[in-house]
Amino acid sequence: MSGVTLNNVIKKYGDVQVIHGINLEIDDGEFCVFVGPSGCGKSTLLRMVAGLEATTGGTMTIGERDVTAMDPSERRVAMVFQTYALYPHMTVRENMGFGLKMNRHPKAEITEKVAEASRILKLDDYLDRKPAALSGGQRQRVSIGRAIVRGPEVFLFDEPLSNLDAELRVEMRVEIARLHKEIGATMIYVTHDQVEAMTLADKIVVLRLGNIEQVGAPMDLYRDPDNKFVAGFIGSPAMNFMGGIVGDDAVEIPALKTSVPVNIATAYKGKSVSVGLRPEHLMIDQTGDTLRVDLTESLGGVSYAYLVSDTGERIVVEERGDERVSEGQRVGLSFEQRRVYLFDAQTELRIRT
Repeated sequence: MSGVTLNNVIKKYGDVQVIHGINLEIDDGEFCVFVGPSGCGKSTLLRMVAGLEATTGGTMTIGERDVTAMDPSERRVAMVFQTYALYPHMTVRENMGFGLKMNRHPKAEITEKVAEASRILKLDDYLDRKPAALSGGQRQRVSIGRAIVRGPEVFLFDEPLSNLDAELRVEMRVEIARLHKEIGATMIYVTHDQVEAMTLADKIVVLRLGNIEQVGAPMDLYRDPDNKFVAGFIGSPAMNFMGGIVGDDAVEIPALKTSVPVNIATAYKGKSVSVGLRPEHLMIDQTGDTLRVDLTESLGGVSYAYLVSDTGERIVVEERGDERVSEGQRVGLSFEQRRVYLFDAQTELRIRT
């Protein structure tokens, strides 16, 4: 068993607390992604699992072992960093086997493990090259290979694709997903890119200011967010938020000059709420006159229309098909009632109807 359990884990730097009592279960063989904006504590939490940051409070276990106070070398984890950190004077083969060589593993074992990692990562043609003769994606694969040969119980990835261009990011994302399926190890992956989180994860942990906002499968977080922060963070482009006012049996949405029938607690009657609608759930009515098209972005098969309401609120709409709006045009919007999300204006918690 190589699952990871965090029990009330705390991290302080002097009087400043940056991780606030995290409780989390990561199952054996699970691909778990820590995601959140810069400064949310995701890399700090990963480094705590690795043992590179001391744990101020709480306990941390890997499998059945309490690793809270263990040295990093004893935790049976391997970390892949944003920077490749390869030795420039060594070949790919030597880079991948260097850690085993330093730990005095037999030469035959090193050769066997490097060959297996090379096969998995499709590096056979590059084993005798030095890092300077490799692309960014190939260097990152070597870095991952160096982790594989160690045979860790848990793989830790700290924003490993941040230095790659867009095309290589997609390619490496596929490689990492394939790697997880092939070796079946527990993996914890840190990113600020929610697209990476959605496409790679079995479980996503959304962090903000050192706290967990929500944990769940990617589509569960997308379809059923617990609060406004998660709703706005998961999904690209982000969810639109508009002001709403709760009436007797409906929520008025002034920006769209419409209302939505809802069955909501009487405590909310007459109060302001935040109304959320995803860009892909809105449909433009080109015969309408509710909003003005401020800007359009065309990506070929899909385009995004940036609309401005008469109340000054900005709304993004995803468009597909051949008929698309143009800048300056007046349009209306329609949507299905089941696509509407409501959030408390003060606490930002989800109001489930």
